[in-house]
Amino acid sequence: MVLKLYGNAVSPCTHRVALVLNEKEVPFEFHSIEFAKIEHKSPSYLEKQPFGQVPYIEDDDGFILYESRAIALYIATKYPDQGTKGLVPTDPKANALFHQAVYVEVTHFDDPAAKVTFEKNVKPKYFKGPVDEAYIEKLSNTLDAKLSVYDKILEKQKYLAGEELTLADLYHLPYGVQLAPIGIKNLVEKPNVSRWFKELEERKSWLDVKKTFNIQ
Repeated sequence: MVLKLYGNAVSPCTHRVALVLNEKEVPFEFHSIEFAKIEHKSPSYLEKQPFGQVPYIEDDDGFILYESRAIALYIATKYPDQGTKGLVPTDPKANALFHQAVYVEVTHFDDPAAKVTFEKNVKPKYFKGPVDEAYIEKLSNTLDAKLSVYDKILEKQKYLAGEELTLADLYHLPYGVQLAPIGIKNLVEKPNVSRWFKELEERKSWLDVKKTFNIQ
């Protein structure tokens, strides 16, 4: 059996899981869950993902897991010597710095980045709703302040957790790539952040995700 990824082609969280699967060179089958058909709220789907969100995986032994970062951590720890190594450091101090960087991404980046992309892109495109420009400006200012701190961190080290790439860095890609196209330039205007993110964008694992899901 091959690992199965159940998600949606426009879902950043689905992209996050596919990115790590590519990085670890784990073959997988993608099974599309269609939002338009409300497949993610069907009884059979809710048996696997009780919150009715995407994605979840079914491993080759039938193991079910949801939440994109939990899935990524599972994949990286299950295949430590396959593909890119060191995505989850094992040294106690390096591991603590890794988890610190993960919490930084979740707390300081993911929330405003997800909200601004929803307001600027998803809301008008899929829900035909009005765009709140004042709210977008507020979120952009929040991101700018947070990424100014990132820039200071990345002035001293190559990646968020130190000198080696970890999952914490990769977690930024699915929402980060959506910012500049909608006019949020925070990632490209700060020199150290720009250097760091440009390198992430050029990784083969991400280029393969773009190809798989037709991300422009």
